[in-house]
Amino acid sequence: MRVAIRVKPGASRARVGGLHGDRLVVAVNARAVDGAATEAALAALAGSLGARRRNVRLVSGATSRDKLVEVDDAVPGLAGRLDELRALG
Repeated sequence: MRVAIRVKPGASRARVGGLHGDRLVVAVNARAVDGAATEAALAALAGSLGARRRNVRLVSGATSRDKLVEVDDAVPGLAGRLDELRALG
């Protein structure tokens, strides 16, 4: 399943939830330097979905705050958990 996310680097606390337009918000402590924020966002998303980091891959947007990621469909309850995270605000 592909998921559009909006990364907010340099946040005071890491969190996943809410929407920026139609994208899931992923706030991370890491700064946007040398891919650190992207890696932190992928790890945070995986943790929030109950998936392993290796089950979440970047598809596009390596240098952008708007990213497209792919999550393995084998993650149990994936669609429901994504809906819960999007509803957070």
